[in-house]
Amino acid sequence: MVNAPTDVQTIRTINKMIDIPIIYTVVSDKADIASRIEAGVDILNVSGGSQTAAIVADIRKSYPDFPIMATGGPSLESVEETIAAGANAITFTPPSNAELFKIKMDKYRRTEEKGY
Repeated sequence: MVNAPTDVQTIRTINKMIDIPIIYTVVSDKADIASRIEAGVDILNVSGGSQTAAIVADIRKSYPDFPIMATGGPSLESVEETIAAGANAITFTPPSNAELFKIKMDKYRRTEEKGY
């Protein structure tokens, strides 16, 4: 995977040297998608924060069949919006260890309060 500042020449070099899919991360609507695709990018990974769905929709207008994966955002609603915008796949960041531990401890405390 190559990140947003990766220039076209670097993508071309990677494409010539190795035979694996090249995934380019798009972080804003200012990205020059056409030159990255022409250079050999195989998949776009959109990670534009709150603008992700809008960026996906804009890309989809110009590239109706190009593979797009995207971050899903913080809620089911944002995931659904990004899918509706045209993402083929969604990446999801699971809860942190701290969040999971808090849920577990809350459960333990409720059980203890009930006298179990």
